[in-house]
Amino acid sequence: MTKSLDHLDHIAIQVKDIQKALKWYLDNFKCEELYSDDTWAFIKFENIKLALVTKSEHPPHFAIIDKSIKLTQKSVIKHRDNSISKYIKDLDGNYLELIKYNN
Repeated sequence: MTKSLDHLDHIAIQVKDIQKALKWYLDNFKCEELYSDDTWAFIKFENIKLALVTKSEHPPHFAIIDKSIKLTQKSVIKHRDNSISKYIKDLDGNYLELIKYNN
């Protein structure tokens, strides 16, 4: 598995209110909004992206680019931005998202 992993893509943290959290990050840090709705927001910093997620939608996690992932594989899902991913857990139960962007 590790041969196909490229680099860290983003970190996701859970927040209570997506729009309030998004505004706070945009007001306090040099970053740009890539996407937002009521269930998640995506922010880009110079060196990494941050996902703001609700507890009901996503677990807190970090995502690693995996160029070999395919939609036909078990547990792989397609996202609204056309990316595909699957969640796995490490040895200590932390969530990792293996993700591939199709753009």
